[in-house]
Amino acid sequence: MTEKNSVGEKIRQFRENHEMTVEELAKESQSSVELIKKLEAGELIPSLTPLLKIARALGVRLGTFLDDMPQTGPVVVRNGASSNVVRFSGKSKRSEESALDFHSLAADKQDRNMEPFIIDVHPFKTAEEHELSSHEGEEFIYVLSGSIEVTYGKENYELSAGDSIYYDSVVPHDLHATESEARILAVVYTPI
Repeated sequence: MTEKNSVGEKIRQFRENHEMTVEELAKESQSSVELIKKLEAGELIPSLTPLLKIARALGVRLGTFLDDMPQTGPVVVRNGASSNVVRFSGKSKRSEESALDFHSLAADKQDRNMEPFIIDVHPFKTAEEHELSSHEGEEFIYVLSGSIEVTYGKENYELSAGDSIYYDSVVPHDLHATESEARILAVVYTPI
């Protein structure tokens, strides 16, 4: 099973466990029925914001879709080399293009409140307008290499290696690579 399918399969399992139809989940998560069906079928690379809204509608953490075998003790990831990688499309119009590769740093930690990731941020192959999205919670971003641009509301912030930003996710925002590959440490908090 591919990474895309494992996320979609978990969404389907949680939806069925909650005895929800695809239509009910779409309404509760403010998503389209088509998006839910394609995610569950593994036909597209999900975007982070709809995935957060789907998790909230199902009453689970975002990490629940990424977890394999939850542990109660500490989770150690050596040298940022997580074996748990999930690809997200960002807000690309082309769902087959991955803009963000999330390397989970706590995928197996049970009952966590934060989602720490190392994220490889890929520039889009073609110029695109960057769509803003919002969700409940907070985000902390630290640039490890390369440079990114964060649009937060009406402001733009250019960040290079060593720079960081912390913001409320409820304000419409977007994060993208400026010219070439970038790598960031991100810690995302979303209330259930």
